Amino acid sequence: MAKKLSEVIKLEIKESGVCTKEFAVAIDAETAKSEQNKVVSYIAGVASMPGFRPGKAPMGMVSKKYAAEINEELRNRFVGAAVEKIESDETLDLLSLRFKEFGEIKAGEEFSFTMEGVVAPVINPGDYKNLKVDVPMDAIEDKAIEERLDMYRAMYGTYADAEGAAQAEDMLKVDYKGDFALPEDASASLKRQVEATDAFMWLNEPENIPGCIKALTGAEVGKEYTFDAEYPADYREAALAGKKVSYTVKVSAVQRRKKLTDAELIERTGSKDIETLRNNIRQGLELDAKNQQRRNASEAVFAKLNEQAGEFDLPDALVENEVQKMLQQKAREIVKSDEDAEKFKAELADHRAAVEADAKTAVRRALILRQIAKLENITVEESELDSQLQMMSRYYGCKPRELRDMLEKSGSIDELRVDIVNGKVLEKLTEAALN
Repeated sequence: MAKKLSEVIKLEIKESGVCTKEFAVAIDAETAKSEQNKVVSYIAGVASMPGFRPGKAPMGMVSKKYAAEINEELRNRFVGAAVEKIESDETLDLLSLRFKEFGEIKAGEEFSFTMEGVVAPVINPGDYKNLKVDVPMDAIEDKAIEERLDMYRAMYGTYADAEGAAQAEDMLKVDYKGDFALPEDASASLKRQVEATDAFMWLNEPENIPGCIKALTGAEVGKEYTFDAEYPADYREAALAGKKVSYTVKVSAVQRRKKLTDAELIERTGSKDIETLRNNIRQGLELDAKNQQRRNASEAVFAKLNEQAGEFDLPDALVENEVQKMLQQKAREIVKSDEDAEKFKAELADHRAAVEADAKTAVRRALILRQIAKLENITVEESELDSQLQMMSRYYGCKPRELRDMLEKSGSIDELRVDIVNGKVLEKLTEAALN
Protein backbone atom coordinates (compact mmCIF):
# COMPACT_ATOMS: atom_id res chain seq x y z
CA MET A 1 0.00 0.00 0.00
CA ALA A 2 1.39 3.42 -1.04
CA LYS A 3 2.44 5.69 1.77
CA LYS A 4 0.67 8.97 2.41
CA LEU A 5 2.49 12.11 1.36
CA SER A 6 2.73 13.19 5.02
CA GLU A 7 4.63 9.97 5.77
CA VAL A 8 7.12 10.48 2.92
CA ILE A 9 8.13 14.10 3.42
CA LYS A 10 11.09 14.91 5.68
CA LEU A 11 10.67 17.20 8.65
CA GLU A 12 13.40 18.85 10.71
CA ILE A 13 12.45 20.79 13.85
CA LYS A 14 14.59 23.55 15.34
CA GLU A 15 14.16 26.01 18.19
CA SER A 16 13.81 29.54 16.82
CA GLY A 17 12.71 31.63 19.79
CA VAL A 18 10.69 31.66 22.99
CA CYS A 19 8.01 28.96 22.58
CA THR A 20 8.71 29.04 18.84
CA LYS A 21 9.88 26.27 16.54
CA GLU A 22 10.97 26.26 12.92
CA PHE A 23 9.86 23.36 10.74
CA ALA A 24 12.05 22.64 7.70
CA VAL A 25 10.07 20.53 5.22
CA ALA A 26 11.71 18.65 2.34
CA ILE A 27 10.13 16.63 -0.48
CA ASP A 28 12.60 14.53 -2.48
CA ALA A 29 12.74 14.89 -6.28
CA GLU A 30 11.07 11.56 -6.97
CA THR A 31 8.11 12.29 -4.68
CA ALA A 32 7.78 15.83 -6.04
CA LYS A 33 7.74 14.50 -9.61
CA SER A 34 5.18 11.83 -8.73
CA GLU A 35 2.85 14.37 -7.13
CA GLN A 36 3.26 16.71 -10.08
CA ASN A 37 2.32 13.92 -12.52
CA LYS A 38 -0.79 13.18 -10.47
CA VAL A 39 -1.85 16.82 -10.61
CA VAL A 40 -1.16 17.14 -14.35
CA SER A 41 -3.11 13.94 -15.06
CA TYR A 42 -6.07 15.20 -13.08
CA ILE A 43 -6.11 18.59 -14.82
CA ALA A 44 -5.66 16.96 -18.23
CA GLY A 45 -8.77 14.86 -17.57
CA VAL A 46 -10.99 17.84 -16.86
CA ALA A 47 -9.38 20.69 -18.80
CA SER A 48 -10.61 21.86 -22.19
CA MET A 49 -7.83 22.01 -24.79
CA PRO A 50 -8.66 23.16 -28.35
CA GLY A 51 -8.30 20.31 -30.87
CA PHE A 52 -8.25 17.55 -28.24
CA ARG A 53 -10.92 15.49 -26.55
CA PRO A 54 -10.96 15.67 -22.74
CA GLY A 55 -8.08 13.65 -21.35
CA LYS A 56 -6.28 13.33 -24.69
CA ALA A 57 -4.15 16.48 -24.74
CA PRO A 58 -0.38 15.96 -24.45
CA MET A 59 0.87 16.30 -20.88
CA GLY A 60 3.48 18.84 -21.96
CA MET A 61 0.83 21.17 -23.35
CA VAL A 62 -1.28 20.80 -20.22
CA SER A 63 1.73 21.50 -17.99
CA LYS A 64 2.58 24.66 -19.92
CA LYS A 65 -0.94 26.09 -20.17
CA TYR A 66 -1.91 25.36 -16.56
CA ALA A 67 1.48 25.91 -14.90
CA ALA A 68 0.11 28.36 -12.34
CA GLU A 69 -2.80 26.09 -11.39
CA ILE A 70 -0.51 23.06 -11.14
CA ASN A 71 1.95 24.88 -8.87
CA GLU A 72 -0.90 26.12 -6.66
CA GLU A 73 -2.30 22.60 -6.28
CA LEU A 74 1.17 21.19 -5.53
CA ARG A 75 1.71 23.90 -2.96
CA ASN A 76 -1.58 23.01 -1.27
CA ARG A 77 -0.71 19.31 -1.26
CA PHE A 78 2.77 19.81 0.16
CA VAL A 79 1.63 22.27 2.80
CA GLY A 80 -1.33 20.10 3.78
CA ALA A 81 0.95 17.08 4.17
CA ALA A 82 3.43 19.13 6.24
CA VAL A 83 0.70 20.41 8.56
CA GLU A 84 -0.63 16.86 8.97
CA LYS A 85 2.85 15.57 9.86
CA ILE A 86 3.51 18.43 12.32
CA GLU A 87 0.14 18.09 14.02
CA SER A 88 0.59 14.32 14.38
CA ASP A 89 3.57 14.91 16.69
CA GLU A 90 2.00 14.52 20.14
CA THR A 91 5.02 16.13 21.82
CA LEU A 92 4.10 19.46 20.20
CA ASP A 93 1.34 21.52 21.78
CA LEU A 94 0.89 23.74 18.76
CA LEU A 95 -0.87 27.10 19.13
CA SER A 96 -0.35 28.49 15.63
CA LEU A 97 1.50 27.78 12.41
CA ARG A 98 2.54 30.05 9.55
CA PHE A 99 4.78 30.14 6.47
CA LYS A 100 8.26 31.49 6.91
CA GLU A 101 9.83 30.76 3.53
CA PHE A 102 8.31 29.11 0.48
CA GLY A 103 10.53 28.48 -2.53
CA GLU A 104 9.78 27.94 -6.20
CA ILE A 105 8.50 24.53 -7.28
CA LYS A 106 10.62 23.16 -10.16
CA ALA A 107 9.80 19.99 -12.04
CA GLY A 108 12.04 17.02 -11.24
CA GLU A 109 13.81 18.76 -8.37
CA GLU A 110 13.69 18.40 -4.62
CA PHE A 111 11.40 20.96 -3.03
CA SER A 112 11.70 22.48 0.40
CA PHE A 113 10.07 25.20 2.50
CA THR A 114 9.95 26.30 6.12
CA MET A 115 7.15 27.00 8.53
CA GLU A 116 7.17 28.55 11.97
CA GLY A 117 5.00 27.40 14.82
CA VAL A 118 4.15 28.80 18.23
CA VAL A 119 3.95 26.11 20.90
CA ALA A 120 2.36 26.34 24.32
CA PRO A 121 4.70 26.65 27.30
CA VAL A 122 4.67 24.00 30.02
CA ILE A 123 2.11 25.12 32.59
CA ASN A 124 1.32 23.46 35.91
CA PRO A 125 -2.00 24.91 37.13
CA GLY A 126 -1.67 23.18 40.50
CA ASP A 127 -4.66 21.81 42.40
CA TYR A 128 -7.21 23.80 40.42
CA LYS A 129 -10.07 21.41 41.24
CA ASN A 130 -10.14 22.22 44.94
CA LEU A 131 -9.94 25.99 44.93
CA LYS A 132 -12.16 27.75 47.45
CA VAL A 133 -13.08 31.43 47.64
CA ASP A 134 -15.23 33.33 50.09
CA VAL A 135 -16.92 36.19 48.25
CA PRO A 136 -20.00 37.50 50.06
CA MET A 137 -22.98 38.88 48.19
CA ASP A 138 -23.85 42.50 48.91
CA ALA A 139 -26.98 42.83 51.07
CA ILE A 140 -29.90 44.71 49.57
CA GLU A 141 -30.95 47.52 51.89
CA ASP A 142 -34.35 49.18 51.97
CA LYS A 143 -32.64 52.47 51.14
CA ALA A 144 -31.47 51.08 47.77
CA ILE A 145 -35.01 49.99 46.94
CA GLU A 146 -36.43 53.42 47.78
CA GLU A 147 -33.72 55.09 45.69
CA ARG A 148 -34.64 52.87 42.74
CA LEU A 149 -38.34 53.69 43.25
CA ASP A 150 -37.53 57.38 43.31
CA MET A 151 -35.49 56.99 40.12
CA TYR A 152 -38.51 55.38 38.43
CA ARG A 153 -40.78 58.19 39.64
CA ALA A 154 -38.49 60.69 37.96
CA MET A 155 -37.66 58.58 34.90
CA TYR A 156 -41.31 57.98 34.00
CA GLY A 157 -42.35 61.51 34.94
CA THR A 158 -43.30 64.16 32.38
CA TYR A 159 -41.84 67.61 31.75
CA ALA A 160 -43.89 70.73 32.39
CA ASP A 161 -43.12 74.46 32.19
CA ALA A 162 -41.36 75.67 35.33
CA GLU A 163 -41.24 79.10 36.94
CA GLY A 164 -37.97 80.84 37.73
CA ALA A 165 -34.37 80.01 36.88
CA ALA A 166 -33.28 76.72 35.33
CA GLN A 167 -31.99 74.00 37.65
CA ALA A 168 -29.87 70.91 37.14
CA GLU A 169 -31.83 68.14 35.36
CA ASP A 170 -34.19 70.69 33.72
CA MET A 171 -34.91 70.71 29.99
CA LEU A 172 -34.59 74.01 28.11
CA LYS A 173 -36.15 74.98 24.82
CA VAL A 174 -33.53 77.09 23.05
CA ASP A 175 -32.14 78.62 19.88
CA TYR A 176 -28.36 78.34 19.68
CA LYS A 177 -25.55 79.10 17.27
CA GLY A 178 -21.83 78.41 17.42
CA ASP A 179 -19.01 80.30 15.69
CA PHE A 180 -17.63 77.12 14.09
CA ALA A 181 -17.31 77.45 10.28
CA LEU A 182 -19.24 74.55 8.80
CA PRO A 183 -17.67 72.83 5.77
CA GLU A 184 -19.74 72.69 2.58
CA ASP A 185 -20.24 68.94 2.94
CA ALA A 186 -21.23 69.11 6.62
CA SER A 187 -23.55 66.31 7.72
CA ALA A 188 -26.97 67.01 9.16
CA SER A 189 -25.82 65.95 12.63
CA LEU A 190 -22.83 68.30 12.49
CA LYS A 191 -25.07 71.18 11.42
CA ARG A 192 -27.46 70.47 14.33
CA GLN A 193 -24.55 70.45 16.75
CA VAL A 194 -23.42 73.89 15.64
CA GLU A 195 -26.76 75.64 15.11
CA ALA A 196 -30.44 74.91 15.82
CA THR A 197 -33.77 76.63 16.50
CA ASP A 198 -36.54 75.40 18.82
CA ALA A 199 -34.21 72.71 20.10
CA PHE A 200 -34.28 71.00 23.49
CA MET A 201 -31.22 71.04 25.71
CA TRP A 202 -31.05 68.92 28.86
CA LEU A 203 -29.04 70.10 31.85
CA ASN A 204 -27.77 66.64 32.72
CA GLU A 205 -25.10 64.20 31.60
CA PRO A 206 -24.25 63.47 28.88
CA GLU A 207 -24.25 67.11 27.83
CA ASN A 208 -25.74 68.19 24.50
CA ILE A 209 -22.92 70.70 24.19
CA PRO A 210 -19.83 70.55 26.44
CA GLY A 211 -20.17 73.10 29.24
CA CYS A 212 -23.88 73.77 28.76
CA ILE A 213 -24.87 72.58 32.27
CA LYS A 214 -22.61 75.04 34.04
CA ALA A 215 -23.39 77.86 31.61
CA LEU A 216 -27.18 77.49 31.63
CA THR A 217 -27.96 76.46 35.20
CA GLY A 218 -29.75 79.54 36.48
CA ALA A 219 -30.84 80.64 32.99
CA GLU A 220 -34.17 82.45 32.63
CA VAL A 221 -36.77 82.50 29.88
CA GLY A 222 -36.28 85.24 27.29
CA LYS A 223 -32.62 85.83 28.06
CA GLU A 224 -29.53 85.18 25.96
CA TYR A 225 -26.31 83.53 27.18
CA THR A 226 -22.85 82.92 25.72
CA PHE A 227 -20.28 80.32 26.66
CA ASP A 228 -17.30 78.44 25.22
CA ALA A 229 -17.57 74.72 24.56
CA GLU A 230 -14.38 72.63 24.74
CA TYR A 231 -14.95 69.50 22.64
CA PRO A 232 -12.93 66.44 23.75
CA ALA A 233 -10.34 64.91 21.43
CA ASP A 234 -12.46 61.79 21.02
CA TYR A 235 -15.73 63.57 20.27
CA ARG A 236 -18.06 61.63 17.96
CA GLU A 237 -18.14 64.44 15.36
CA ALA A 238 -14.57 64.37 14.05
CA ALA A 239 -14.83 67.94 12.73
CA LEU A 240 -15.43 69.25 16.27
CA ALA A 241 -13.01 66.93 18.11
CA GLY A 242 -10.52 68.96 20.14
CA LYS A 243 -12.08 72.26 19.02
CA LYS A 244 -13.20 75.27 21.05
CA VAL A 245 -16.54 76.73 19.91
CA SER A 246 -18.27 79.85 21.26
CA TYR A 247 -22.05 79.53 21.51
CA THR A 248 -24.87 82.03 21.84
CA VAL A 249 -28.02 80.53 23.38
CA LYS A 250 -31.46 82.11 23.73
CA VAL A 251 -33.82 80.41 26.20
CA SER A 252 -37.52 80.31 25.26
CA ALA A 253 -38.76 77.82 27.88
CA VAL A 254 -37.66 76.04 31.06
CA GLN A 255 -39.29 72.70 31.73
CA ARG A 256 -38.89 70.51 34.79
CA ARG A 257 -39.68 66.86 35.18
CA LYS A 258 -42.60 66.19 37.50
CA LYS A 259 -42.16 62.99 39.49
CA LEU A 260 -45.02 60.49 39.43
CA THR A 261 -47.07 59.71 42.51
CA ASP A 262 -47.18 56.11 43.72
CA ALA A 263 -50.58 55.66 42.07
CA GLU A 264 -49.28 57.05 38.76
CA LEU A 265 -46.14 54.90 38.98
CA ILE A 266 -48.21 51.74 39.59
CA GLU A 267 -50.31 52.52 36.53
CA ARG A 268 -47.25 53.38 34.42
CA THR A 269 -45.40 50.15 35.30
CA GLY A 270 -48.46 47.88 35.31
CA SER A 271 -47.76 46.72 38.86
CA LYS A 272 -50.44 45.35 41.19
CA ASP A 273 -49.53 47.79 43.98
CA ILE A 274 -46.51 49.65 45.34
CA GLU A 275 -45.40 46.72 47.54
CA THR A 276 -45.41 44.39 44.54
CA LEU A 277 -43.23 46.90 42.70
CA ARG A 278 -40.89 47.10 45.71
CA ASN A 279 -40.60 43.30 45.77
CA ASN A 280 -39.84 43.24 42.03
CA ILE A 281 -37.17 45.86 42.51
CA ARG A 282 -35.66 43.85 45.39
CA GLN A 283 -35.54 40.71 43.25
CA GLY A 284 -33.85 42.63 40.45
CA LEU A 285 -31.27 44.12 42.80
CA GLU A 286 -30.62 40.71 44.35
CA LEU A 287 -30.03 39.24 40.89
CA ASP A 288 -27.62 42.06 40.10
CA ALA A 289 -25.83 41.45 43.39
CA LYS A 290 -25.60 37.72 42.72
CA ASN A 291 -24.16 38.33 39.24
CA GLN A 292 -21.64 40.75 40.69
CA GLN A 293 -20.71 38.20 43.34
CA ARG A 294 -20.15 35.67 40.57
CA ARG A 295 -17.90 38.04 38.66
CA ASN A 296 -15.92 38.84 41.81
CA ALA A 297 -15.61 35.14 42.60
CA SER A 298 -14.35 34.38 39.08
CA GLU A 299 -11.63 36.98 39.45
CA ALA A 300 -10.71 35.61 42.88
CA VAL A 301 -10.51 32.09 41.43
CA PHE A 302 -8.26 33.20 38.61
CA ALA A 303 -6.05 35.13 41.03
CA LYS A 304 -5.40 31.85 42.86
CA LEU A 305 -4.85 29.99 39.58
CA ASN A 306 -2.42 32.65 38.45
CA GLU A 307 -0.45 32.34 41.68
CA GLN A 308 -0.39 28.53 41.54
CA ALA A 309 0.83 28.47 37.94
CA GLY A 310 4.01 30.33 38.84
CA GLU A 311 6.37 31.68 36.19
CA PHE A 312 6.36 30.35 32.61
CA ASP A 313 7.47 31.66 29.22
CA LEU A 314 5.04 33.69 27.15
CA PRO A 315 5.25 33.21 23.36
CA ASP A 316 6.53 36.44 21.82
CA ALA A 317 4.17 36.07 18.85
CA LEU A 318 1.08 35.85 21.08
CA VAL A 319 2.14 38.84 23.16
CA GLU A 320 2.80 40.89 20.03
CA ASN A 321 -0.57 39.91 18.58
CA GLU A 322 -2.30 41.02 21.79
CA VAL A 323 -0.33 44.28 21.82
CA GLN A 324 -1.45 45.00 18.26
CA LYS A 325 -5.11 44.33 19.13
CA MET A 326 -4.91 46.68 22.10
CA LEU A 327 -3.20 49.38 20.02
CA GLN A 328 -5.92 49.09 17.38
CA GLN A 329 -8.59 49.46 20.06
CA LYS A 330 -6.81 52.50 21.50
CA ALA A 331 -6.53 54.02 18.02
CA ARG A 332 -10.27 53.56 17.45
CA GLU A 333 -10.93 55.43 20.69
CA ILE A 334 -8.48 58.26 20.06
CA VAL A 335 -8.16 58.83 16.32
CA LYS A 336 -10.99 60.95 14.92
CA SER A 337 -9.10 63.01 12.33
CA ASP A 338 -5.93 63.05 10.22
CA GLU A 339 -4.34 65.24 12.87
CA ASP A 340 -5.17 62.66 15.55
CA ALA A 341 -3.70 59.91 13.36
CA GLU A 342 -0.38 61.73 12.99
CA LYS A 343 -0.23 62.42 16.72
CA PHE A 344 -1.00 58.76 17.49
CA LYS A 345 1.84 57.64 15.21
CA ALA A 346 4.24 60.07 16.85
CA GLU A 347 3.29 58.76 20.30
CA LEU A 348 3.12 55.10 19.26
CA ALA A 349 6.03 54.05 21.48
CA ASP A 350 4.28 55.53 24.52
CA HIS A 351 0.98 53.86 23.61
CA ARG A 352 2.79 50.56 23.14
CA ALA A 353 4.50 50.80 26.52
CA ALA A 354 1.14 51.53 28.13
CA VAL A 355 -0.49 48.31 26.84
CA GLU A 356 2.38 45.80 27.00
CA ALA A 357 1.80 44.77 30.63
CA ASP A 358 -1.92 44.25 30.00
CA ALA A 359 -1.13 42.27 26.84
CA LYS A 360 1.14 39.90 28.77
CA THR A 361 -1.50 39.49 31.48
CA ALA A 362 -4.14 38.65 28.85
CA VAL A 363 -1.90 36.05 27.17
CA ARG A 364 -0.96 34.49 30.51
CA ARG A 365 -4.63 34.26 31.49
CA ALA A 366 -5.59 32.65 28.17
CA LEU A 367 -2.79 30.06 28.37
CA ILE A 368 -3.62 29.02 31.94
CA LEU A 369 -7.31 28.54 31.12
CA ARG A 370 -6.40 26.73 27.89
CA GLN A 371 -4.26 24.26 29.84
CA ILE A 372 -7.12 23.46 32.22
CA ALA A 373 -9.52 23.12 29.27
CA LYS A 374 -7.16 20.48 27.83
CA LEU A 375 -6.90 18.63 31.13
CA GLU A 376 -10.67 18.66 31.59
CA ASN A 377 -11.44 18.05 27.90
CA ILE A 378 -13.62 21.16 27.78
CA THR A 379 -14.53 22.15 24.23
CA VAL A 380 -17.08 24.35 22.50
CA GLU A 381 -20.11 22.85 20.79
CA GLU A 382 -21.42 24.33 17.56
CA SER A 383 -24.71 25.07 19.31
CA GLU A 384 -22.80 27.15 21.87
CA LEU A 385 -21.01 29.03 19.11
CA ASP A 386 -24.32 29.63 17.32
CA SER A 387 -25.89 30.93 20.53
CA GLN A 388 -23.00 33.35 21.07
CA LEU A 389 -23.24 34.54 17.47
CA GLN A 390 -26.98 35.11 17.95
CA MET A 391 -26.35 37.40 20.91
CA MET A 392 -23.49 39.23 19.20
CA SER A 393 -25.50 39.76 16.01
CA ARG A 394 -28.27 41.48 17.98
CA TYR A 395 -25.71 43.82 19.48
CA TYR A 396 -24.11 44.63 16.11
CA GLY A 397 -27.44 44.79 14.27
CA CYS A 398 -26.74 42.13 11.65
CA LYS A 399 -27.72 38.55 10.86
CA PRO A 400 -25.84 35.70 12.62
CA ARG A 401 -24.77 34.25 9.27
CA GLU A 402 -23.33 37.60 8.18
CA LEU A 403 -21.44 37.92 11.46
CA ARG A 404 -20.05 34.39 11.16
CA ASP A 405 -18.88 35.06 7.60
CA MET A 406 -17.18 38.27 8.71
CA LEU A 407 -15.42 36.54 11.63
CA GLU A 408 -14.33 33.63 9.44
CA LYS A 409 -12.87 35.96 6.81
CA SER A 410 -10.95 37.91 9.42
CA GLY A 411 -9.76 34.76 11.19
CA SER A 412 -11.51 35.82 14.41
CA ILE A 413 -13.91 32.88 14.63
CA ASP A 414 -11.24 30.74 16.33
CA GLU A 415 -10.63 33.50 18.87
CA LEU A 416 -14.36 33.45 19.66
CA ARG A 417 -14.22 29.69 20.19
CA VAL A 418 -11.28 30.14 22.57
CA ASP A 419 -13.17 32.83 24.49
CA ILE A 420 -16.17 30.54 24.90
CA VAL A 421 -14.02 27.63 26.09
CA ASN A 422 -12.13 29.82 28.55
CA GLY A 423 -15.42 31.17 29.86
CA LYS A 424 -16.67 27.63 30.42
CA VAL A 425 -13.48 26.73 32.29
CA LEU A 426 -13.74 29.71 34.61
CA GLU A 427 -17.46 29.14 35.16
CA LYS A 428 -16.85 25.52 36.15
CA LEU A 429 -14.05 26.40 38.56
CA THR A 430 -16.06 29.26 40.07
CA GLU A 431 -19.08 27.02 40.65
CA ALA A 432 -16.90 24.51 42.49
CA ALA A 433 -15.06 27.22 44.46
CA LEU A 434 -18.28 28.72 45.81
CA ASN A 435 -19.82 25.41 46.90
